[in-house]
Amino acid sequence: MRIRFDEDRCASTGMCESVAPDVFSIGDDGWLHVLDESPDESRRAEIAEACDACPTGALTLEG
Repeated sequence: MRIRFDEDRCASTGMCESVAPDVFSIGDDGWLHVLDESPDESRRAEIAEACDACPTGALTLEG
């Protein structure tokens, strides 16, 4: 599985970070950073929830 991140759509609201803070982080620069673009398959449900929490649809899960 791989996380696809569309920087142009991201509003850096932090909804994804609240679900999976070790995968998504709002940096000191105010922008979202994906810390692990290919998390372990065992975390699929959690990562899907984090992507679904994105209000702008900037995050999608592939594979």
